[in-house]
Amino acid sequence: MEDGAMTFEERFFARRRADFDALRDYGFSETDGGFCLQQSVAGGQLVLEVFVSAEGIVSSRMLDKDSGSEYTLYKVAGASGTFVGTAREEAERVLSSVAERCFVPDVFRSEQAHAVIDYAASRYGSRPEFLWKNLSENAVLRRADSRKWFAVFAIVAREKLGLVGSDRVEIIDLRISPDELPSTLDGQHFLPGWHMNKRTWYTVVLDGGICTDDLIRRLDESWQLAGK
Repeated sequence: MEDGAMTFEERFFARRRADFDALRDYGFSETDGGFCLQQSVAGGQLVLEVFVSAEGIVSSRMLDKDSGSEYTLYKVAGASGTFVGTAREEAERVLSSVAERCFVPDVFRSEQAHAVIDYAASRYGSRPEFLWKNLSENAVLRRADSRKWFAVFAIVAREKLGLVGSDRVEIIDLRISPDELPSTLDGQHFLPGWHMNKRTWYTVVLDGGICTDDLIRRLDESWQLAGK
């Protein structure tokens, strides 16, 4: 274990979830229990195996290429030396690459947030971008052509939105035409844009207050407005 209770792999995959299509594209082979990737490391002396279970849990191991025995020192924080350092660096490089290219951030946990994120990735090729290191619970979706934002995710206390309750909720900010804004805001499901221009953005709480189909339709409208 490293970093307290965090495993070697969790340092790269904590709060991320697997994109299984991306794993296939990356070169993972399907197994009975999930997916497996093998890469030679340490000058070809070791083979790094990365496993992703059907539940998206990541584990790894290194095997000596000649003997097949397992090499574990790369996971031991206190182990030092040129060889172990090289093995550890190469394992970290592979795991970092897999995390970046085959996993998506899983900060937002509501079913509606997942539905929007999956739809935006499939329809527009847009994935959440976490632009602010000190605001890890804020992310944006933007158009590939104009680079303009068409959605902003955040997690805020319900009371800060002017709603009853102090629990923290996931929200999404969407673009809207200024002419349509007054008739859209209702103080319950559709609120003034959180930390955005309140003439051209509004906020939806992702708690099932509106149906997901309506939410997706509004996301499409926001995407269109971001292209103007």
